[in-house]
Amino acid sequence: VQLVESGGGLVHPGDSLILSCAASGFTFGDDIMTWVRQAPGKVAEWIASIYGSGDPTFIANSVKDRFTISRDNTKNMLFLQMNNLEPEDTAVYYCARGYGSRKTLPPRDDWGQGTQVTVSS
Repeated sequence: VQLVESGGGLVHPGDSLILSCAASGFTFGDDIMTWVRQAPGKVAEWIASIYGSGDPTFIANSVKDRFTISRDNTKNMLFLQMNNLEPEDTAVYYCARGYGSRKTLPPRDDWGQGTQVTVSS
């Protein structure tokens, strides 16, 4: 399993970003995919999950009105559209293979290396 995130960076409050994750080494379309984030000094937080077909999707309440998860199975790509970013969204964002929820995260071995998102004025 190889997962490579991209698209992070330094943005201002209110800005938007799209994170991408390129997947390889497994049958991407068969698996639930998940975004996880970890802020400095905090535990990792589940953000969103999407089933193999692209539906249904699940989004954490903390970002539900601002973030959207999607995937392109023809390109083995996972995306996270983030709108109206807030300083509290500052974290390393990871894509992960497997199911996630408020109570559980995919196995750590199935995460990518992460991409840093910093929201600051």
